[in-house]
Amino acid sequence: MGFISEFKEFAMKGNVLDMAVGVIIGGAFGKIVSSLVDDVLMPLVGMLTGNVDFTNLAFKIGEGEEAAVLKYGNFIQNTVDFLIVAFCIFLMLKGINKLNRKKEEPAPEPEAPKGPTQEELLAEIRDLLKKN
Repeated sequence: MGFISEFKEFAMKGNVLDMAVGVIIGGAFGKIVSSLVDDVLMPLVGMLTGNVDFTNLAFKIGEGEEAAVLKYGNFIQNTVDFLIVAFCIFLMLKGINKLNRKKEEPAPEPEAPKGPTQEELLAEIRDLLKKN
């Protein structure tokens, strides 16, 4: 089996295609969530904190050209972005699992008829016939 045919067989497996679709959709979903964070949530958080732009927050250690600049504001921005993405994915998976559970639930068993069962009635008839 040649290299190209092996690669074609690998690339056409269902799992690889599903994963590729998931990565593409995940990338697009990440852009939507990033826009939500950057354009909607962070301005509101900025208003609450006195219009502080988190991405520009930094701490300078040292003096001159050898100073190290710790850009912790960008870290805060990325952390908030991650938490929102994780929360959205959690809600999405929770909804999918809820739908799957409804599909998997077996139909309720019919209630047992009230009164004697067929076997009990037959046993009574048998006993009555033995007495007569």
